[in-house]
Amino acid sequence: MMASFWVWGAALLGYAIFLGWYDNWRGPLSPAEIESLMARMIASNVGYGDQNEMPVMRRFLQEDDGREFFMLNVIRLSDTEVADPVTGEMRPAREVMAGYTRMFMPALFARGGHPALAARRIGGMVDTWGLKEVPDWSMMGYVRYRSRRDVAQLVCNPRFRGAHAFKFAAMPQTFNFPTRPMIMTLASPRIWVGLSMALAAAVSQIALLLAAIAN
Repeated sequence: MMASFWVWGAALLGYAIFLGWYDNWRGPLSPAEIESLMARMIASNVGYGDQNEMPVMRRFLQEDDGREFFMLNVIRLSDTEVADPVTGEMRPAREVMAGYTRMFMPALFARGGHPALAARRIGGMVDTWGLKEVPDWSMMGYVRYRSRRDVAQLVCNPRFRGAHAFKFAAMPQTFNFPTRPMIMTLASPRIWVGLSMALAAAVSQIALLLAAIAN
């Protein structure tokens, strides 16, 4: 019985640690935090090609509800080779883009974020109207952020000043906007991580019981 207690106790502790990392426990941004983050973003201009986007970011932060959100990214990678921002070597756009993701993904993961969906285009545009020009989009990505605080901290992180050069070189066109899913068939990590830990605990308990019977 004591062994079973420790097995399930460890599983519950592990899940609590996971939720402590995965969910935002600090609540919405305060006005002081918003002003500090905006000042840092304006000073560094990291991740923005146009300072006119700053009012959009400010409003997004001011409307913070403390909940997770998902950023939709639609990307057109260059069809031709592009210059590597560091070496100047001409390389495929996907390889140059990898220079950005290698820096961005660890920082995103450390803040409880992760890609929720990524897909490449496999056909032409369908059911499309009202647009004068439609770029030849390459792929889309759907990225989960733990909170608006996290995305703001990522944007103004000086570590990414060099990383964004890879993104700008590889992607001549892109658009992005934050979303909140209305219907999402993909299971949240809160579910499958919890179920995985429960399964591991159950299997461990059975193994301990069998070992006890064998002895």
